[in-house]
Amino acid sequence: MPKKKTTTLFEDSLAELEQLVSQLEQGDISLEDSLKSFERGVNLTRTCQKALQDAEQKVQILLEKNGTLSLESFTDE
Repeated sequence: MPKKKTTTLFEDSLAELEQLVSQLEQGDISLEDSLKSFERGVNLTRTCQKALQDAEQKVQILLEKNGTLSLESFTDE
């Protein structure tokens, strides 16, 4: 189940980050609330980056064959 939890965490974090950006772009909130939203956004960005790094590492491990990295095309060509 860790895969589902990580995916949900990433998706939820990204959705919340998008909402924060939208609120900040509207400019309807106070400076104090803007700073709090910005700080939350930085934390969400770090969470998303970590999830993406973990996914990239898993892909690299899956593509590794006989101790060397083997890149494979997504197409059937």
